[in-house]
Amino acid sequence: MNRWGAGLAWARLGVVARDRLIGIVLGVPASAVLVIARRLEADSSGVGTHTQLGLGACSILSATGWPCPMCGMTTTFTHLAHGAVGSAITTQPFGVVLFAATALLAGVGLAEGFWPAGRLRRLAAWAQRHELPLALLALVGMAFGWAYKAWLMGKFGASAVLAP
Repeated sequence: MNRWGAGLAWARLGVVARDRLIGIVLGVPASAVLVIARRLEADSSGVGTHTQLGLGACSILSATGWPCPMCGMTTTFTHLAHGAVGSAITTQPFGVVLFAATALLAGVGLAEGFWPAGRLRRLAAWAQRHELPLALLALVGMAFGWAYKAWLMGKFGASAVLAP
């Protein structure tokens, strides 16, 4: 417990109140990501959509000419938020998985925040039981997404680059 008694305060909350609080704390930011993606316009180059948020260009891409493992994720989220599934898949396939996870967290989190029923606890227990496969999926997915993006950018000698 810290010096402000937060541990004690947390312990005094009932299960329903904790479920509700965790749901709001997770569901609101995940929902905000989806709303922001909906308000953006996907960059036609397949990268750079994030600059509409006032962020700079990807440092790794700018410095090396190679994409970072996250290159194209904001563009993919934006495509999906606008219902352009095909464009999303061709921009960054692993971004589709991350978007689905974000949408799941937003939905379950908000549902739990307003109508607590232990959903997040069950989801967390399921994730813990499947921790290794989920971690491997994330690592392999990220590596595949990066390699695919690099291939699209012609980094592996691809003669024809697909337009997202």
